[in-house]
Amino acid sequence: MLKLRSLLSIVCSALILTLLAGCGGAGGRDDGDLKVLHFGNGAEPQDLDPQIITGTIEHRLMLALNEGLVSEDPDLKIVPGVAQSWDISDDGLVYTFHLNPAAKWSNGDTLTAADFVGSYKRMLTPSLASEYAYMLYHVVGAEDYHLGKLTDFSETGFKALDEHTLELTLKQRTPFLLHAMNHYAWFPVPIKVIAEHGGLENRTSGWTRPDTFVGNGPFALKEWLPSRKIVVERSPTYWDRENVKLDEIHFYPIESLDTEERMFRTGQLHVTNEVPLSKIPVYQAERPDDIEIAPYNGIYLYRFNVTRPPFDDPRVRKAFTYAIDREALVSKVTLANELPAYNVVPPGLLDYKSEHKFTADVAEAQRLLAEAGFPNGEGFPPVDVHYNTSEKHKIIAEAIQQMWRQNLGITVGLYNQEWKVYLDAQDELNYTISRGGWIADYVDPHVFLDLWKGGGGNNDTGWVNERYDTLLESALNAPNDDERFSIYNEMEAILLEDMPIMPIYHYTRARLIDRDKVLHYHSTPLDNFPWKFVDLVKE
Repeated sequence: MLKLRSLLSIVCSALILTLLAGCGGAGGRDDGDLKVLHFGNGAEPQDLDPQIITGTIEHRLMLALNEGLVSEDPDLKIVPGVAQSWDISDDGLVYTFHLNPAAKWSNGDTLTAADFVGSYKRMLTPSLASEYAYMLYHVVGAEDYHLGKLTDFSETGFKALDEHTLELTLKQRTPFLLHAMNHYAWFPVPIKVIAEHGGLENRTSGWTRPDTFVGNGPFALKEWLPSRKIVVERSPTYWDRENVKLDEIHFYPIESLDTEERMFRTGQLHVTNEVPLSKIPVYQAERPDDIEIAPYNGIYLYRFNVTRPPFDDPRVRKAFTYAIDREALVSKVTLANELPAYNVVPPGLLDYKSEHKFTADVAEAQRLLAEAGFPNGEGFPPVDVHYNTSEKHKIIAEAIQQMWRQNLGITVGLYNQEWKVYLDAQDELNYTISRGGWIADYVDPHVFLDLWKGGGGNNDTGWVNERYDTLLESALNAPNDDERFSIYNEMEAILLEDMPIMPIYHYTRARLIDRDKVLHYHSTPLDNFPWKFVDLVKE
């Protein structure tokens, strides 16, 4: 299966390259008089339904096709989105959003407060099983409705006061709420359209096809050719359309980093998703203006399925975690100035500082493994590391595989899966060890800690700790950030003691950008640069 999936990935990437090579024009592109940005987007998206998806690949598409109550400028400062203004009560518990009357769906319908309420109701409907539903839990009654404890949605804190006024009542002060709202979990969906195409609770309805998709963002869906590209075009109904610079963006699902780099080098892409590890030093030496290595608020990690022996034993999880050399990994393998991770929350998030870190210690790893009943790896059952198809993930997995073999006497298998299959396997706990990554949805340490709540939609480890969940609930009731951050530090200590995940390194973002043609674009710490500000030089 590993060889088959790798072959399919190569064939699909080669097909993309062949199709693009025949397009003509300078560097293989001929876009006429249109400003068309060609962007490498990593993989085929899971879906285009913002209430179903979970990945960064999909987030970039959502930022083009949809918009929430607020948006962000190129410096990630909060600016108006659908809401042209908002009021916050003195106690920080009631947010009142005043919607822009000019805000419309791409089918021309006016966007109303009722659309937002209906969207949040769908997001929290238990049968939809939205993995990001927990991001709405700050609102009164949201969690109870999602868990089926409350059946009357009118009793929640989501209220449409009139056609253009939306009120949200929170359980506790949430200082990062406006920044969190720039995540697609808070975006509206076209309830009437979804109801007409498969039903509101159907995760596989066809409403996201180009002929039926309706969004409210700066771009509209024009074309979706599976495994080839997604094309979005400037929306004629977007309220701020006069400030949208590009005519189209073409997103290419290229899993092969070598293919993506070759397409960039031959002028077929303006921006890549990543850079082949072997090419990073080459570009730094020979074409430094084309490579960008930027801070990226995220963590590269491996998840343990704690419901499967032998990883139901924290001693085994710690042994695997302590037995790898992170300094060697980032200096000799990944090569993009990543920081070795000995805790969960990346550095530089507001004034938060992690007080608890583990130590990589091979001798201690061997002791713990022996104590768990596997001295020198003897009797350890066969296990695989699952990862989504990518040369980078494969190279990292091979390096860690060698470290475990050398330091623990254990040989693990490696098993790659295409993006959507990989996501499903994680959701269903159909793995033993799985590559994972988490990029901040907003700039606050909370986003790296609420992820591991027991039963949380994106936990995907099977791990539950009652003390941890209690602390998470209490954190937002803290009177100030100092006390809130103190609670987060206690939560990090619990994570590192139970070790349901294995931190590996804190991300940077390495990508290639054609600076001679692309204007006003740069990688942000969340990799969510607003598309409407991007421009191109026309030749």
